[in-house]
Amino acid sequence: MDDNQKPLSDLVAQGWEILHYASSHDASGMVVENFLLRKQKMHRILSLRPKMLGKGYNVKEQDV
Repeated sequence: MDDNQKPLSDLVAQGWEILHYASSHDASGMVVENFLLRKQKMHRILSLRPKMLGKGYNVKEQDV
């Protein structure tokens, strides 16, 4: 993923709506931000965690 990309902004621009936000800590103590998104009748969870080295985020998307 390019450091200049904004995964949440890109999904919202595609028509996804943010329903819920939560943050937590993973096993390494890093903050993980979780977003529940909806588009029509589809739902998706977007998890963002800052990279340990360098700029940017580790992104994980899951359809539910």
